[in-house]
Amino acid sequence: MCLMMYNRHNKASLTLQLSREWDQHSRPYDRLFKLIIIGDSSVGKSCILDRFSMDIFRPSGIEIQIGIDFKIKTVELNGKKIKLQIWDTAGQERFHTITTSYYRGAMGIMLVYDITQEKTFDNIAKWLRNIQEHANEDVEKMLLGNKCDMDDKRMVSKERGESIARENGIKFMETSAKTNINVETAFMTLAEDILKKYPVSNNTQASTYVDPAQDRNKEKSKCC
Repeated sequence: MCLMMYNRHNKASLTLQLSREWDQHSRPYDRLFKLIIIGDSSVGKSCILDRFSMDIFRPSGIEIQIGIDFKIKTVELNGKKIKLQIWDTAGQERFHTITTSYYRGAMGIMLVYDITQEKTFDNIAKWLRNIQEHANEDVEKMLLGNKCDMDDKRMVSKERGESIARENGIKFMETSAKTNINVETAFMTLAEDILKKYPVSNNTQASTYVDPAQDRNKEKSKCC
């Protein structure tokens, strides 16, 4: 019964989200960037996305999320309208079902760990290998040490985060979705770095739109 209720809620949420996407898709913009958020379960990926896209905080564990979730937010950078399509694994990392389709077309990747859980930091190396295997070679990356508001429970120093980021040539920030520390700055910095790599001309509208529903259907067709 609980599963049936969850499925109905999930379908309703997806319908509403797709409706919002098509509504926003009809508005003019200069470029669309697909961003993805990866990392271990419970590091706060969904909380970070909620904070940036809707400026709300929902503690991890309130909802059981399984699937691929995405949200849209349009921002202005250097006088250009940039639509960000941000994908969250929404629990799939627990079942090791994240595949190439999730990375397809991604221009930016947020790697997230929890500063209070050392294992999530150790697994960043695994996620970097995953990116190397599945993502485009020139994808922009950023490392986030989340839950920096919980400094009294810190297990991973800021210096260690800075060190692994430096070794891999990527930017690093510590964030808190709960207290809204550096969340918007992180997304805007990543988007700005992508825009520098793919500048928009004055007379050209560019898009890398990926239809999430279509992508999910492709994945289902591969299953036995």
